[in-house]
Amino acid sequence: MNYYVGLSLTAGSTMDTGLAVLDEDYNLIMVDKLYKMSDVIFFFENFSSLKQSKICVSLPWDRTLLNGKWRILSKPYQLVATNPHIRNIDNWTQRYSTRGCDFFNSLLEQGIDVSRFELYLTRQSLHLNSCFRERTPADCKFLQQVLTNEWGIDLPVNMMPMSQLEAIVGAILAMENTKNPDNIKQLFTFKGQRVIDVKSSVGMQKPLLAC
Repeated sequence: MNYYVGLSLTAGSTMDTGLAVLDEDYNLIMVDKLYKMSDVIFFFENFSSLKQSKICVSLPWDRTLLNGKWRILSKPYQLVATNPHIRNIDNWTQRYSTRGCDFFNSLLEQGIDVSRFELYLTRQSLHLNSCFRERTPADCKFLQQVLTNEWGIDLPVNMMPMSQLEAIVGAILAMENTKNPDNIKQLFTFKGQRVIDVKSSVGMQKPLLAC
């Protein structure tokens, strides 16, 4: 049996990283919150079904803040590439954090199926995005309800942490990547790793909902 692992990775240890594992029948095997990268590595190195797992890891946004000097120089809203006064010092224009890339590349070298995904694009593609502000309690409750009502995933009644719900989205994408690769498109590569998304959510396999 294959297991589908979703990881909603954050840019640093101050925010919780969500982990979710689904089986072939959309049963939620486990969910957890991790903080340090060492905790993420410890989980995968001790996960007994790693070779039977398909993994999807989100791309964490690089939340490095610009200092006042760069904010002032950016006020004309000129493109960075065409403005000689705005230089890319210390990779301040980098959109995504490289956290964990070396470890996930090592998993790829071991033959483990690891893909990356852009969380917000995947939520839109799977029609899991809401009209509420991202990561607010209302957005969190919406995502939990739609995963339960539309995808038939048995979730607790009380509100789950947003990071764990986002990890479930990654696990669903990992399952689709395995069972229906023709419905998967590659958006780009990041540090040698494929960033994928679904082409269409129409016709995606879902568990039968209980009446």
